[in-house]
Amino acid sequence: MAKRTTMCAGIDTGKRKLDVAFDSSTERLQVENTVEGYKTLVEWLRRHKVKRVGIEASGGYEQAVVAELRCKRFVVVVFQPAQVRSYAKFRLQRAKNDKIDAALIAACTAAVRKIYAAPDAKLLPFAGHLTMIDQIGEDIAKLKNRLESCRDGRIQKLWKEDIARLAKRERAEFKALVAAIRARRDLAARLDLIYSVSGSGLLTAVAILVRMPEIGLLTREQVAALAGLAPYDDDSGDRLGSRQIDGGRKRLRRALYTAALPASFRWNPQLIALYRRLIAAGKGHKRALIACAPGSCSFSSTPSWPAGHRGKTSHRWPLPSRPADPFLCSIGAPFLRPDLPSQRRRAQRPSRMAVAQTPPHTPPSTGHALTAASTTSGSTAIGQSNREQPQDLIVATGSS
Repeated sequence: MAKRTTMCAGIDTGKRKLDVAFDSSTERLQVENTVEGYKTLVEWLRRHKVKRVGIEASGGYEQAVVAELRCKRFVVVVFQPAQVRSYAKFRLQRAKNDKIDAALIAACTAAVRKIYAAPDAKLLPFAGHLTMIDQIGEDIAKLKNRLESCRDGRIQKLWKEDIARLAKRERAEFKALVAAIRARRDLAARLDLIYSVSGSGLLTAVAILVRMPEIGLLTREQVAALAGLAPYDDDSGDRLGSRQIDGGRKRLRRALYTAALPASFRWNPQLIALYRRLIAAGKGHKRALIACAPGSCSFSSTPSWPAGHRGKTSHRWPLPSRPADPFLCSIGAPFLRPDLPSQRRRAQRPSRMAVAQTPPHTPPSTGHALTAASTTSGSTAIGQSNREQPQDLIVATGSS
């Protein structure tokens, strides 16, 4: 019986060039990272009957060629850089250049066993718009920090004017983003459902809708993993390490963490009960907030809504349609959906917590985990130096 094989290619992306290699051949190609280069690339891939193409995420330089290849009905697998480097270590490969990296990416592509659906194309412009709004907020924070240490009156005046100008732009851009989302009936309905969860403000609801398009298709554990709020075991032999959150989508995690404080103190009865129970069990303030942070996503991802939503009795989540085209696929960040963990974890899920007047005081067992999940992100653990991790999340979420 003949063995069927899929012809796989790997692309190493540069700012100006694309290096292409096959997994089962020594033939190579280098083209410009331009529209004309994409045409040459597509013709070359079709001539060699390539079905699956792997490419490494490279700071956005890969987005145009990925869109073009998917438009031409290729299976495109977008890898995180950590995945490619880990595969090189697995093969004990130390040499590195553009041609070698292209062949390595091709080998990674051939080794892939499960390919996830590509991100919804209609949400991509909204994601870019929301990122721009987040960056404006980061610029405002930087200017406020400079203003605190500045003693020159003239410079203080200039920075105050810049802060006011950026704040006005931030409000206008967010208003425009919400209007653009509400212009699409299906997205408007999903936004309203997320916003109906107690403690989820409009900014948080927009972040969940845009940053996690898989909402409604995932378990609570997968939601926590994608948000970067799932604590992972760190045990070996007799050593019982502290549980730490790791990986996930940075901007989504920041939005959920920011919303966790008012939700767990005032607006969401389930999260209030969870926060009080964890504090009574001896957990610290930030650890309890980390446990409450995935609450908005978890409630939104369940088939039926909890009793504490705003003014409505029962909703059913309108599941986003899966792509009918099997060629529009990807396993790449930031839209990777993780599998469930293989190891056993003890989970406390916020949406199952009952509201009680007096929270129970039974302390959890040693090694207690606040939630459970699995993710394939290769980010540095909380507590280590990592410019991708927000400073207000540098906490450990394990047992005391």
